[in-house]
This record gives sequence, structure tokens and C-alpha cells, in this order.
Amino acid sequence: MGKNEEGEQPQAPLVVIVDDDPDICDALRDLLQSVGIDAISFLSTRALLDADLPERPGCIVLDVRLPGSSGLDLQAQLVSQGNRMPIIFMTGHADVPMSVRAMKAGAVDFLTKPVRDQEMLDAIAMAIKRDEIRRKAEADIRRVKDLAAALTPREREVLGCVTRGLMNKQIAHELGISEITVKLHRGNAMRKMEVRSVADLVRMSELLGPERSFARS
Repeated sequence: MGKNEEGEQPQAPLVVIVDDDPDICDALRDLLQSVGIDAISFLSTRALLDADLPERPGCIVLDVRLPGSSGLDLQAQLVSQGNRMPIIFMTGHADVPMSVRAMKAGAVDFLTKPVRDQEMLDAIAMAIKRDEIRRKAEADIRRVKDLAAALTPREREVLGCVTRGLMNKQIAHELGISEITVKLHRGNAMRKMEVRSVADLVRMSELLGPERSFARS
């Protein structure tokens, strides 16, 4: 595989299977391994919660009806903990209200057993892609926040004006400083943010969001 933007090898996806039927766990692991996807299985939600899972992209394939805490209970618990790993539910009984509840809570799919191999693989591929996109977006936000942390309060003000589309002369008037000083702060800030264009700067500002924009200290 190629390296990511930070020069590190990208992590291989991991599928986490939770089902109280060992035969289903074994069959799913074999299916995934046959297409080169790593998988690990648990027979209960408690076993999963007690495990020390590696931080890798992937998804959870989760049976709805489990001993003790149900799959839907686990979904709610993971959401409350900030765990956003995509979930694919399986059930032996078609239950529309249950599937609606799961999907509203963010599930990728709700499959009825027995699940066809290709249907499962398609759902897993979609879930893994969704998780990779989420992780990439979160990494981009962390990078922008780290770069922005090096800005001085005045540089933040100047960049905030730049992202609003103001020219140097307008920025100078709004901040009560000279145009030369604006150019100096603007140049320093652009170097710190590692950007060359206003368009790139605007995209960074959008990643930060309104609560953490350049205009804020």
C-alpha cells in the first residue's frame, strides 16, 4: 500500500463481529479473510466492551439479539462514548421498528439472516469506506487545529478578515493598523498555515467551523 500524507503506512481495516452464535462468527471471519479483510469476533457485547481493540478503520457487524445487553443497547452506548465506528446490524427476525431505530442512530445497514455473502461484503465495503472518510476528515481537522495553534491573536484576526473576502486595505481599516502591517501578518500567517492561496485558507476555515474560526482567539 502507499503511504498516507504523514508518511506512515495506512492501517488495514478491521471488522469486528459480535454474535452469540460461534458458527456465524467463524463463517463471517472465513468470508472476510477470503477477500483479505482482517476480522475479530466476540460472543457478547460485554466481551467487546472489555476488549482492547486496535485503533484501525473498519466497522462492527452486530447481531441485534444478544444475551445481556442487546445490539441496539451497545450501539447507544458506543454513541454515548463518542465511538463512531460504523455498525451493520444482523437479525434473524425482520423487525421494521427496530431497523428504523438502528438506522436513525447511524447504522449503515440492517440485514436479515441468513445474509448472502455478497450482500454482507457490499455492506462491509460501504461501512469501511465511510469510516475511512470520517477518519481522514478528523485527521484533516486535527492538522488544521495544530497549525492554527501557532497563530498569534493578530494573525488570527487578519486571516479571519481574509476568509471573509476583505482586501488588505479593508483589513487595515477594520483592525486599525497599517496596510504594511496587514501584509506582514498575512504573510506570516499563511506560512504558518502552510497554504499559498486564499481558497486553501477558506477550506481550512470551513474545517475549523464557526466556533473555531480564524477570527476567534
